[in-house]
Amino acid sequence: MFKLLTRAWRYLTAALTGKFNEVADPKVQLEQAIVEAQDQHRRLIEQAANVVANQKQTEMRLNRAMEQLGKLNASARQAVQMADDAANRGDTAKAVDYTSAAEAYANRLIATEKEVEDLKQLLLQSTQAANQAKAAVQQNSSVMQRKLAEKQKLMGQLDQAKMQEQMNRAMASLSETVGQDVPTFDEVRDKIESRYAKALGTSEIAGESVEVRMLEVEQAAMNTEATARLDAIRAQLGISGGTAEAPAVSDAAPSPEAGPSA
Repeated sequence: MFKLLTRAWRYLTAALTGKFNEVADPKVQLEQAIVEAQDQHRRLIEQAANVVANQKQTEMRLNRAMEQLGKLNASARQAVQMADDAANRGDTAKAVDYTSAAEAYANRLIATEKEVEDLKQLLLQSTQAANQAKAAVQQNSSVMQRKLAEKQKLMGQLDQAKMQEQMNRAMASLSETVGQDVPTFDEVRDKIESRYAKALGTSEIAGESVEVRMLEVEQAAMNTEATARLDAIRAQLGISGGTAEAPAVSDAAPSPEAGPSA
């Protein structure tokens, strides 16, 4: 039962995630991805800073230990020399005291030398870790720069994609069915062209009918009658009728071959 609930929950989560990704704005998701990458880079810098700080702290501890080692070495040598001088003077008590002090310095010297060796190893390891941390920050910084540059490119591509999708929807509305009550552009065009072709065909058929020819004959008769009436009016007015013609050559006109008269 528990396995079934787990599988159902995972299935529901995947389904909801898929639905969310379908309706989510890619521009917002891109901004979220960049912000998340910047947060990761900031955390990486903080971790690298801690590693470098540890390396610096180890280096300071080693320097103090080296300085202490030098002081202990000098103090031990001084105690040995003073114990020897006291023994040469026959001052046994002083010689014993200085010898005890020299032994104490020697013990501290041995412990400090061990601490110095440990700090040297620790410094070597912390230095390697610090170098790796610095390299990781630098590499991730380069990745961030590429992501920011790619972000601008993706933003431009997203705007172009939105514009192209809008153009595709506009073009599709001209050739695809928009709805039951809304005709497409092609359907309206076909309807208009069909009516126009039908009107032309009807007009052409009507032009070939007997009635049209009879109207043409009647119109020609009316034109002939009107022309005759205009000729009669011109004759009454003494105006030559008809269209203007070129004047006839008079018989009295001299021939081109005849010479000039005397």
